Amino acid sequence: MTLSPELLLHAYSIGIFPMAEHRDDPEVFWVDPKLRGIIPLDRFHISRSLARRMRRMPYSISINRDFAGVVDGCADRAETWINADIRDHYLTLHERGFAHSLEVRDGDTLIGGVYGVTLGAGFFGESMFSRRTDASKIALAYLVDRLKQTGFMLFDTQFLTAHLSSLGAVEISRARYHQLLEQAVEQSADFTAPIPQSAEGVIQRITQTS
Repeated sequence: MTLSPELLLHAYSIGIFPMAEHRDDPEVFWVDPKLRGIIPLDRFHISRSLARRMRRMPYSISINRDFAGVVDGCADRAETWINADIRDHYLTLHERGFAHSLEVRDGDTLIGGVYGVTLGAGFFGESMFSRRTDASKIALAYLVDRLKQTGFMLFDTQFLTAHLSSLGAVEISRARYHQLLEQAVEQSADFTAPIPQSAEGVIQRITQTS
């Protein structure tokens, strides 16, 4: 089946997403996990060591400043499901306002980030990367705070990994996921809304509800 931005958005709206076997495979397949990973927005966990790093690490946070750079950072590994077709279509979704990135920088150097698709009040996390210790955790902390402050209801991580579990992610059934999905896509949220995002503010807002 030929991918298109319209097909991708429809797929997310019904709970499935595409993957490729590897970067050089031109074919994609659709995934609908029996168990779905999500991060409840009121249960994200910031450890003491992560909080210290967030307070002390010389970094800056931006959104949508380098979407392609984040996608390429996520694909820059020995094994990746991001092939050229997937990359191109997500860049198109970004240009149309349906895909977003959050970047972590040290000066002008991109050291980590996360990107995903938005529909209604649902954020569908696609991938993240880190080139410095805890950079992807910092990206997720700022992302969760942004999602909470801008009206999102669902943060889909697709699968549950040990890394995500340590930050508060959980697995839910396909049926429960579809219930949450249906509720989220019927609501509205604005990922790009201007919000305060100091390290101390992010830590306080997350730890008050987790």
